[in-house]
Amino acid sequence: MNQKIALKQLEQIDKLKGDMRLAGEKWETKYQTLISIILSARTLDETTIKVCEILFSEYPDAKSLSKSSEKKIQDIIKRVNFYKNKSNNILNCARALDEQYAGEPPMDFSKLIQLSGVGGKTANVFLSEYGDDAIGIDTHVSYISQYLGWVESDKPDKIEEELRKLFPRKKWKILNTILVRFGKKYTSRKEKDRLLDEIKIIF
Repeated sequence: MNQKIALKQLEQIDKLKGDMRLAGEKWETKYQTLISIILSARTLDETTIKVCEILFSEYPDAKSLSKSSEKKIQDIIKRVNFYKNKSNNILNCARALDEQYAGEPPMDFSKLIQLSGVGGKTANVFLSEYGDDAIGIDTHVSYISQYLGWVESDKPDKIEEELRKLFPRKKWKILNTILVRFGKKYTSRKEKDRLLDEIKIIF
């Protein structure tokens, strides 16, 4: 794939994307951002945001959450998918943040992925939210990147590697939000594919 073509396609997707708030955006603290991203996996962003607003009103920082119980957390977050596993994850994550990092998530990929519930995608989405040159690979990024021929692999780590080679560094941190918003706006696979086909033809 030619970089100039890929950049023009990304620009067109950016024009078509929605403006909905994503789960990892507009929180007061890095702790809240990280916890919301963990909870957003396989869950609608709008659901995650509403749940997190309640959660953070009760537990505004890592220390307060770390002193809670799984049962109390489960009662609050039960609207998100896999809430039992996630309640355990965010409780342990909060404890680690409080004990090891004074309640503040580390701005380091290798340290982030050691936290409970934080994988490569979560770490990258978190880091990119705070201006780091990271690419979070979720289902929307994976699908669109393959559909447009930006990447050849269907493995998240390989997709990230190929996108880093294709796009200039300054674009890395915005790739996820652009493609995710596009994917969420056009929920119909048929409509999404039609728009992507038109972008293919134009460029």
